[in-house]
Amino acid sequence: MASRSTRSETPISPSRVRLVGLIAGPLAAGALLLIPSGLHAVPGMGHRPAAAAAVAAWMALWWFTEAVPMAWTALLPLVLFPALGVFDTGSPLAAAGRAALPYVDPYIFLFLGGMALGAALEQWHLHRRIALLIMRAIGTAPQRLLLGMLVATASVSLWISNTATAVMMVPIGMALIAQLEAGEGRRLEHFGAALMLGVAYGANTGGIGTKIGSPTNSVFAGVASRRLGTDVGFLEYMAAALPFVLLFVPLIWWMLWRMGRRDALGPGKGVDVIQRELSALGPLSSGEKVVGTVFLVAALLWMGGDFLRPVLAPWVASAFGGFKLLGKHYEAGVALLSAGTLVLLGRLSLQALARVPWDTLLLLGGGFALAAGIEGGGLSTYMAARLANLESLGPTAQYGAVALSTVLLSAMASNTATVNVLLNVLPGSLPLLAVSTFASSCDFALPAGTPPNAIVFGSGYVRLPTMMKVGLPLDLLAAALLTVYGLVWVRFVLG
Repeated sequence: MASRSTRSETPISPSRVRLVGLIAGPLAAGALLLIPSGLHAVPGMGHRPAAAAAVAAWMALWWFTEAVPMAWTALLPLVLFPALGVFDTGSPLAAAGRAALPYVDPYIFLFLGGMALGAALEQWHLHRRIALLIMRAIGTAPQRLLLGMLVATASVSLWISNTATAVMMVPIGMALIAQLEAGEGRRLEHFGAALMLGVAYGANTGGIGTKIGSPTNSVFAGVASRRLGTDVGFLEYMAAALPFVLLFVPLIWWMLWRMGRRDALGPGKGVDVIQRELSALGPLSSGEKVVGTVFLVAALLWMGGDFLRPVLAPWVASAFGGFKLLGKHYEAGVALLSAGTLVLLGRLSLQALARVPWDTLLLLGGGFALAAGIEGGGLSTYMAARLANLESLGPTAQYGAVALSTVLLSAMASNTATVNVLLNVLPGSLPLLAVSTFASSCDFALPAGTPPNAIVFGSGYVRLPTMMKVGLPLDLLAAALLTVYGLVWVRFVLG
């Protein structure tokens, strides 16, 4: 609802953009496929690079303009790759199989299990209790209250979707603002906006920190596996991503407090709201204890995968006819086993599972299928030659260009659509792809990039000029920090 009302303020209506995208997608595909170009001249590839480029352009235009639901766009490779002969296979059935295989990638099942665990946390309100306890621990003076909102939102968003986190935290934030306004006897326009933006920005940034925190992270892991033949472990990913979250959250707080302090607040009364919310939750229930225990065990198993998987691999190979247990298989198995355990124990209901965004799984599958088509159709070879200039730049210029372009693109399109396209055309450097992935969640200036940005508009405290005034400097700050962070840290961890 908030998203629609916000977008209607723009000069070009969303329906017109969608209509243009709907027509432009197949037209661009037809042009790439039929007009002679270098795509038809890759040695030994025939028309296949042009066919892969045609499907990629069609999907990119539909994703960026949201011409049709994004999950529908993700299904295009199932039909178009076999029909256009993108894969060099001996039969239509084999081509269809290669097009369909990415939709059952283990990383999709990892994200499925992660979403199910998040649904269990939501069902028992354990995520709400964790957020409130974090806020109470940090303090309720105005500046601490803002920091607590940011840290609590980011902490929860590490493990459940940023959208669900924002939906949960907005009512808590609104209750806190109401309490403060009652004590001050006036509307807190600046602090209210800072607190609401803290929810959006905390949810976006926190989702960067773990493999299950955002669909973009699963896209990165899948592309790394399929394109580069590299399995990025759960702990390895956290080692690369989580320090950025820890560095950037204080910078967000600093930017927001500069705005929020203009209301000149006295000592806060937020502790009353936090205590009342905790009291309403009551004592820790048996359901919360079971869900918390299973979730903690799953997290420990994920983080200990590099040590446990070599122990399990020989047994799995013996039991399943030589099956090679890769990191993605292990992590997906932990996720599904944990979710299944909660279902069997009656701690994860079908109603909670029904609220899981199942279409996200199709979106991931479509991204993986696009990557497979770009690689299998020879488009990656063509793109590598065209991107040689970028690879010839110095490391600082490379990371800066990738970070800034990703941040800017994700401001206009969803972060998942952004990484689905960029990770398949950027140079095949794992640290560079990781920086692009992190940058895709760093849209702070416009409501279109991520759902949390749109959700906070429903609070009545955030207006588009306010978000842009705070968000644009944060976008640039994120791009600059990611440039240095990529050079100094990500290359060390993933290089």
